[in-house]
Amino acid sequence: MKMFVSQCKMELLRLVRNKRFYFMSLGFPILFYMIFSSTVGENAEVGGTVWKAYYLISMTAFGLINASINSLAVKMSQERAQGLVRLLQITPLSPRAYIGAKILALSIVNLGVIVAMFLTGYFVKGVSLAPMQWIGCGIWLWAGSLIFLALGSLIGSSRKAEIAQILCTVLQLGLSLTGGLWMPVQSMPEVMREIAFWTPTFHFASGAWELLAGHAPGWGNAMILAAYLIVFVIGSSYVHQKQEAV
Repeated sequence: MKMFVSQCKMELLRLVRNKRFYFMSLGFPILFYMIFSSTVGENAEVGGTVWKAYYLISMTAFGLINASINSLAVKMSQERAQGLVRLLQITPLSPRAYIGAKILALSIVNLGVIVAMFLTGYFVKGVSLAPMQWIGCGIWLWAGSLIFLALGSLIGSSRKAEIAQILCTVLQLGLSLTGGLWMPVQSMPEVMREIAFWTPTFHFASGAWELLAGHAPGWGNAMILAAYLIVFVIGSSYVHQKQEAV
């Protein structure tokens, strides 16, 4: 247990000291939020809520996806290629504890991403929500980010960091675009809307959008997210166990 805690602390320090992490997970989302939240009127509504609040959720979700997929997958793949994972086999720290420490550290950092984005919306754009809406949206997004951490763990099983980086970039941009984070699903062509309803990103943000509109997240959102989580966890566990056996 002590080794697991120490590994978590080390992973947290590495994330905090990583300037690229801030740029990808906070810099881009805040920049895009500042630009695109001003493209429509202050009183414009999307999905039953004002645009600046709606898009705050979109960019917070985008930042969490970047943090969860890119930071975990690329680092794991690099360490695997460098032989660190093989070296762990002669230490008391198990491979599962190694992955778990990374996921826990990123989960803690994801809370910081949510708080930073919400503070930006509140102080810079004047987004005004009820306390329970802030809390509810934060909890939903934080819990939902576990799905993308599981996906990051699956991609991180690659032995080539270059492949992991390409996969991360394609998935981050592809899922964000098709899931309605860059533009509201309501404004998409019908074919794109049909695709969006099957992406994890849409349901990830949709639960928080529902909370903004004064509704509880739908069971459909939770069930689809749970299905994706199960698939990613099983896939990641299978690949890592197979690699350990080899």
